[in-house]
Amino acid sequence: MGKSQRRTLGGKYGWLFWALMLLFIYLWTITGLSFSGIQASAGEVTRSIINGLFHPDWAYVYDGSGEDLLSLILQTLAIAFLGTFVSAILSVPFAFWAARERRKNKMHWRSTSGKFTLVFIRTFPELVLAIMFIKAVGPGSFAGVLAVSIHSIGMLGKLFSEAVENMDRGVDEALTAAGGGRVDVLCLATLPTVMPEFLSFTLYRFEIAVRSASILGMVGAGGIGTPLLFAIQTRSWSRVGIILLGIIIMVTAIDWLSGTLRKKLV
Repeated sequence: MGKSQRRTLGGKYGWLFWALMLLFIYLWTITGLSFSGIQASAGEVTRSIINGLFHPDWAYVYDGSGEDLLSLILQTLAIAFLGTFVSAILSVPFAFWAARERRKNKMHWRSTSGKFTLVFIRTFPELVLAIMFIKAVGPGSFAGVLAVSIHSIGMLGKLFSEAVENMDRGVDEALTAAGGGRVDVLCLATLPTVMPEFLSFTLYRFEIAVRSASILGMVGAGGIGTPLLFAIQTRSWSRVGIILLGIIIMVTAIDWLSGTLRKKLV
């Protein structure tokens, strides 16, 4: 059998190998699960949850106490916004540190170390960071802002560095040929070129930060997550229903607004 025939058979039946491999992995993972059966109260609890979700506690929407749904949703948005704003500024130097230059026969130890640093930052989930900052600064919104900021640096720094690597260098080269220095090239050519992508990535990251800030309160980092956890623990399903409804509306509105702005930027 010739090389071309083997290549044709490999392309034709290669999917079968990966399908069998995937099936084997699924079977292997399922056999490792230990199923102890359904609890006797599962039906009653399920009915209570569904009833509470379809009969939300409308009185909790706003009562002027500062601990109502509207106030805590605004606090959640503030945590996400401030955390994303801080990380967007701090990610810019990380982006240029991690961006790989296009010169041949040049050591890329600088960009490699920058990329490794960003990967290291991204390895810490926001919940873990929130717990660590709560021990350092105490529970509340400040710990949530710090957790969102630090974690977002790892992601925005990666996206920003890719934007710098893929940018059109024609403006930089033209300004350099005209006698411009490194600062001139950075301020007058590089930043204006990549700024639309930077803003688009920041808006996209803000969408994710809103979802993250919604659950950081479950560990004491402020936002809507704290009353949601208390409502679940006390089985106040009508309160859970109105909180989930508020989160759905908030996330949907932010996604729509962010998507609309990003279409205009890029």
